Amino acid sequence: QVHLVESGGGLVQPGGSLRLSCAASGIVFGIITMDWYRQAPGKQREAVATITPGFRTYYPDSVKGRFTISRDNAKNTVYLEMSSLRPEDTAVYYCSTERRPLRYWGQGTQVTVSS
Repeated sequence: QVHLVESGGGLVQPGGSLRLSCAASGIVFGIITMDWYRQAPGKQREAVATITPGFRTYYPDSVKGRFTISRDNAKNTVYLEMSSLRPEDTAVYYCSTERRPLRYWGQGTQVTVSS
């Protein structure tokens, strides 16, 4: 059974940085693509970072240059380094992976950017 557990969220001031972690189990981690999503109140969930088994990364324009996704296959963990944070980055952040036909989600971690 796939299990994803995020950690590292919290309150940060605008312009600050935060690193999220997601530990995965129940899956052969090194061969799967991992994603980070976020969902702000009243908005749809959106993808903010993707990393492939070959370490290729993808970001939407809204976070490009500010967010960095990485993975440590030895630890079955994916990270999201966030810098230059803005109030509009406030959301619940989820790690996720797809093993068709299902997509798996962690429980989420709250990130609040506020002064």
